Amino acid sequence: MWDDLLRALALMLVIEGALPFLAPQRWRQMVATISQIDNRTLRIIGIASMLAGVILLFWIRELS
Repeated sequence: MWDDLLRALALMLVIEGALPFLAPQRWRQMVATISQIDNRTLRIIGIASMLAGVILLFWIRELS
């Protein structure tokens, strides 16, 4: 299980680093836009993202 968790963390870091590397100016604009969103909306986006991730993990587990 720890191996899978570390692989997922490594993959997340690769994906998170891709946009600043490939398009730094666009990334700055995106961060500036996100900083203007209110906390409630950010929390809703965060919980939706987490739920989508959990559902995807369960779905992948069922396929294997």
